[in-house]
Amino acid sequence: MSAEDGSDVARSSFALGDRVGGGGQGEVHAVAGDAVLLYKEYKSPSTVDGNALAALVAFRQGLGRGDRDHLDARAAWPLCRVVEGGRVVGFLLRRAPSHMTWRTSAGKTKLVELQYLLRPPKAAWQEVSQPTPEQRRALALACVETIDWFHGAGLVIGDISQANVLWSLTPEPAAYFLDCDGFRRVGHGPVQAQAGTPDWNDPLTPSTEASVDTDAYKTALVAGRILARDPYLAPGQELRPVTGCLNDRQDAAVRGLFAQAAGERGTRPRPGEWRTALSERGTIALTAATPRPRPVVDRTVLDGVRDRKPIRLHTPGL
Repeated sequence: MSAEDGSDVARSSFALGDRVGGGGQGEVHAVAGDAVLLYKEYKSPSTVDGNALAALVAFRQGLGRGDRDHLDARAAWPLCRVVEGGRVVGFLLRRAPSHMTWRTSAGKTKLVELQYLLRPPKAAWQEVSQPTPEQRRALALACVETIDWFHGAGLVIGDISQANVLWSLTPEPAAYFLDCDGFRRVGHGPVQAQAGTPDWNDPLTPSTEASVDTDAYKTALVAGRILARDPYLAPGQELRPVTGCLNDRQDAAVRGLFAQAAGERGTRPRPGEWRTALSERGTIALTAATPRPRPVVDRTVLDGVRDRKPIRLHTPGL
């Protein structure tokens, strides 16, 4: 069995190992005998748009080697569809990089989710290395750069949240996206009904809708919450970055973009603007000399909300 060429794989061609995760739409298992591959099986295959999933597989296959390596380093992308009885039942993907995992005192391996970056450290997860203020800025930059790359490739992410973005400080600050079957090409429908995460939805758009603009709002949530170490901060509130993570130029630029993100649809800063604001450059242009062309926005409205709630400060075990 090979997933690298993007061809469909029969469900009967491999055996399942341990269950490693899951959510409202599917469950993820190890592939028996393979240290790299995972299998996500949909709970309701009848609701899956097999053509949309094929388009995501084809997107990766159509990239040059350099861009494909760039994608693989930043996303658990669908490698190929898994079929059974003439229908799509799931897909194969790679495990997250080992440097984006941590081990509990009980010896259990967990993913280094964004949530561990948004709260003061707890004794239960003391093995998760905490960033310096400068590394915190670099992590926010890594997140917005990755979102900007996806948008530049003509993709809408949809559900950006504390549970489906991973991060690492080694070998350098980096971000890694999960649940990539939730992505779609701009102007096209998703594989399944659009998922959403409480406290991470655009207040001006139904959680069942995703577009370049909703991604822009959630980019502000990611950047602002990382910089302020606040899991509930939202545009319209005052952004107070962690002391030492921004210089005066970056601080002024970031505060301006965060305030702008509270505006109407179509006016939110794009990820590239956040990238410039968070960079080490000496200047920043917040307005363009000529109107910037907008991607075609997917306005498809679908039913469904992810069965996932954010971890609160009082949650036992963290």
